Amino acid sequence: MADPRAGQLAAPSDLVDVAHLVTAYYTGVPDPDDVDQQVAFGTSGHRGTSLRTSFNETHILATTQAICDYRREQGYDGPLFIGRDTHGLSEPAWATALEVLAANDVTVLVDSRDAYTPTPAVSHAIIRANAGKGPGAAGLADGIVVTPSHNPPSDGGFKYNPPHGGPADSDATSVIAARANELIRAGLAEVRRTPYERARRAAQGYDFLGTYVEDLPSVVDLAAIKDAGVRIGADPLGGASVHYWGEIADRHGLDLTVVNPLVDATWRFMTLDWDGKIRMDCSSPDAMASLVGKRAEFDVATGNDADADRHGIVTPDAGLMNPNHFLAVAIQYLFGGARPGWPDSARIGKTLVSSSMIDRVAADLGKPLVEVPVGFKWFVPGLIDGSFGFGGEESAGASFLRMDGGTWTTDKDGLLLCLLASEIIAKTGRTPSEHYADLVARHGEPAYARVDAPATRSQKSALAALTPDAVTATTLAGEEITGKLTEAPGNGAKIGGLKVTTESAWFAARPSGTEDVYKIYAESFRGPDHLAEVQSAAREVVGAALGG
Repeated sequence: MADPRAGQLAAPSDLVDVAHLVTAYYTGVPDPDDVDQQVAFGTSGHRGTSLRTSFNETHILATTQAICDYRREQGYDGPLFIGRDTHGLSEPAWATALEVLAANDVTVLVDSRDAYTPTPAVSHAIIRANAGKGPGAAGLADGIVVTPSHNPPSDGGFKYNPPHGGPADSDATSVIAARANELIRAGLAEVRRTPYERARRAAQGYDFLGTYVEDLPSVVDLAAIKDAGVRIGADPLGGASVHYWGEIADRHGLDLTVVNPLVDATWRFMTLDWDGKIRMDCSSPDAMASLVGKRAEFDVATGNDADADRHGIVTPDAGLMNPNHFLAVAIQYLFGGARPGWPDSARIGKTLVSSSMIDRVAADLGKPLVEVPVGFKWFVPGLIDGSFGFGGEESAGASFLRMDGGTWTTDKDGLLLCLLASEIIAKTGRTPSEHYADLVARHGEPAYARVDAPATRSQKSALAALTPDAVTATTLAGEEITGKLTEAPGNGAKIGGLKVTTESAWFAARPSGTEDVYKIYAESFRGPDHLAEVQSAAREVVGAALGG
């Protein structure tokens, strides 16, 4: 149930005490036997909060040493790019990481302007540094991004990107997490560390902002946006893209207004998300309420989360677009003739919980579609070798190839997708939401939603280990079941849950990594009432499969 204050400006009582948060980072000591206080990498690194002793200096010391150990084992001897976002715990964790990296003789590249660094800028830097180098080559670069993405102000996050430039896969993160927890249990005895002043002096500067912004015309048609005079309102939501948008406007002559240039670790200027929390989720109508209210002032307004790997698209005619809707429009536009330099064989990548509208668009275009588990890491190989023209996920994260079919980033790029919305307007004279209305007229209108259902830890483990045989139902919401999936059809990887399909609907159930719930994603092309039936039936199907 939504909080009654959702969409309203945060009150003083909603704000985190940043001094207390940072003090807890340095003074809190995690219990190595408490699973909630151990290092654990989800789909986007280790996340937690110092207030619950799940993101403290101890965690970052151990995790950074584990990364140093891992990169030595893998033979990665090039520079390591490190960036941070605007969360209150990000700079302390960034400083801690520098101390360990320097003590391990790692060449560290930090922002030359001593500013915040979006995730896509770090990925872009790694890709450029490793251009022309194959696996196992000398001098391979990698990176760390200190960010919990769109999470609340009290949270911290720590991501590792290996030489492919994208999120590390489980083969790497499982090793890093296990080693970090081993180091914590041993009292950090094997962690190397040098004083911050020495570590900071040893770090070298890299112009993340200038390099990224200068290279943008190779991936998006900024000249067309300029010539069409598209009026853009860009809201960094207090995140790491805050200086990037102004630089993009100045360097490329765009009619772009930075709607909110403020950075404040309490995020006092945010409107509350659906549950009454401050969350920089640019796909949430509640979190984006302030920008949505300004939609009439611009041809398109855009938002990014704190590390700018997600995008939110606001149009004058429709307000905030559902992320699935914009992904479908982006795919239709890019593969429909806007990128003649891409290879004809370039495929479309989507996560298995993204809208089936994408499936229908891909089929209409005659382009191959690859459906993968949740997590952007699954798109990395295809974006590296150019076999994926586009990779996108339902949570408003995507990236795509350069104009010539080369790799741009292998991590999500929220700035890029926001600029693509402007390119679509410039080249077609119509908003992305108007294009989505065309897709609905052609393919039907889906109803899509995600809900949570309670689950114990043992039930979540059982759900993650299900096989198709565990589903005995033959129908779902009045339709014959056409598929029971526990592996992604695009690559055969385990999805960590279950997806059930019918002719006009589907649901997917996955255990939450942070709460005692499982998530039910569902969609129906027969309208909201049928969607509700699918959601109800999904609970029954999952409950029966779990033996309850």
